[in-house]
Amino acid sequence: MNDPRPASLPPDDGSNRVDFSAPPTSHAGALHWLADMARLCTPQRVHWCDGSEDERAALTAEAVKTGILTALDQRRLPNCHYHRSHPSDVARVEERTFICTPTKDEAGPTNNWMEPAAMYERLRTLTSGAMRGRTMYVIPYLMGPAGSPLTKVGIEVTDSIYVVLSMRVMTRMGALAWKELGEHGQFSRGLHCMLTINPEQRYIAHFPHDNTVISTNSNYGGNVLLGKKCLALRLGSWLGNREGWLAEHMLIMGVESPEGEKTYVAAAFPSACGKTNFAMLIPPKRFNGWKIWTVGDDIAWMRPGADGKLYAINPENGYFGVAPGTNGLTNPMAMATIRNNTIYTNVALTPDGDVWWEGKDGTAPMSCLDWRGNAWTPRSETKAAHPNSRFCAPMSNNPSLAPEANDPAGVPISAIIFGGRRASTYPVVMQGFNWAHGVYLGATMGSEMTAAAAGTLGQVRRDPMAMLPFCGYHMGDYFGHWLDVGKKLAHPPRIFHVNWFRKGADGHFEWPGFGENMRVLKWIIDRCHGRAIGEETPLGWMPEPGGIDLAGMENYGEPEFAAAQRIDNDEWRHELELQSELFERLSSRMPKELVYERELLRSRLGL
Repeated sequence: MNDPRPASLPPDDGSNRVDFSAPPTSHAGALHWLADMARLCTPQRVHWCDGSEDERAALTAEAVKTGILTALDQRRLPNCHYHRSHPSDVARVEERTFICTPTKDEAGPTNNWMEPAAMYERLRTLTSGAMRGRTMYVIPYLMGPAGSPLTKVGIEVTDSIYVVLSMRVMTRMGALAWKELGEHGQFSRGLHCMLTINPEQRYIAHFPHDNTVISTNSNYGGNVLLGKKCLALRLGSWLGNREGWLAEHMLIMGVESPEGEKTYVAAAFPSACGKTNFAMLIPPKRFNGWKIWTVGDDIAWMRPGADGKLYAINPENGYFGVAPGTNGLTNPMAMATIRNNTIYTNVALTPDGDVWWEGKDGTAPMSCLDWRGNAWTPRSETKAAHPNSRFCAPMSNNPSLAPEANDPAGVPISAIIFGGRRASTYPVVMQGFNWAHGVYLGATMGSEMTAAAAGTLGQVRRDPMAMLPFCGYHMGDYFGHWLDVGKKLAHPPRIFHVNWFRKGADGHFEWPGFGENMRVLKWIIDRCHGRAIGEETPLGWMPEPGGIDLAGMENYGEPEFAAAQRIDNDEWRHELELQSELFERLSSRMPKELVYERELLRSRLGL
């Protein structure tokens, strides 16, 4: 369907007309759709967003005047502002997120599904007149650098200034998007209506066949910045499956040796499990001369190149990171990045116009306003910042931003790393034997739940490739697509699995993590270039004794690392039983290659 519209639009009797004089595009399909959206939502006026600095300043001033944003101390945090969302609207809500395909089987058992016509009709009722007396902002944006073969054009219609200002940070917004679209290009349609932020009528509905997303009754970033998870992953994965590329929940980093050799790595970790920290890693003193360059911290679009390698771009233009736990030790680059031009959401607000969150550098303030706007002191029984509070900052702020971050050609990926938050079973690092085995490692990845998604904290769930909440079609077909992409690569990336969160019997982490992860990353890089020896184990290739450089680590040596790498057959017997749920759930579409890999693992373990 090239022109999807909610059914039963109000009749065009002229009463709902909005002035569309001198639009910035001559794309007939876009103008037709936008006119329909105006007729449906009946805004008082339309604002065509151009992404300029003057527009940012004017909209920010309006947002401050109306209480949507609070200006922070502009000397300490120039151009930084504070936003507080509704207490019921602080995270992605997977139970209100839908994939609307003609058949339920297309969406698969891991997605909520509704028939498209029924969902369109429900949303038409909700959004009819939803912008009456309000401004309809038209946001043209690019996901990806201009001119890249992977870049997609999106148009989001919203009545939220917060969304406009955040999309300006997270995407390439304005005239360059209209230029990329031209007069006949394809674009993703996005409608967002705040309404009353009623969680019972909150919908984030995706229509893959129509390249459309509609979001209602939310103003939280992951639900309303429609270029991010909605287009970049849910619609992106659908498009990638049909066009021969991968849309993944992955960071992209460049690792530069003292000799100037650059190696590019993509890594998938579930939300709030350290992606941003890893993407902005600072090597320890032992690795003096090594540099880490950030291409992206959250999403990777990857396609096979003519040379048989896998090339990746970061479709985003900014960072929407979790604030709690971010500090000068865990992520100094992020702290430098968010010192200016940043929107903070649901952190604590101090009396002197600063922000604070649990885990930030320094001592807690003697008093502040918490994320709900209530008085808070260190004696309070509640958190000052919401566990999923965020910062939204442009990637151009990042001192370690890779020079290739805006390269339309992307960067060649040598290694793909999967990693979950597991307290047991999985070692710190292992390498898949081949592409199919690596896909199996990613497909069976499990992680403890975090505050980034509404649910039970600490509960371990299967999160294949960190894409469980984001895959826009049947996950069995998604695994099959991964296997198919591998067949097109003469020089496929090597695939690894890491677990920074393994704990010993005393409850303490068995690997120090943070900057020390460079030691594991160095082994991964050396494996990609044929410089490191791997020891064959039932799980995969692992570093041989002495293979990880542990020099200079305090109270940590080979015995400690060996403990973090141990294989416990009882734990793996339980793990394979847990994997049965995923395999049975996807049995009708689960690739036989992955069933075979699971049985091979069982055999190697002697189980």
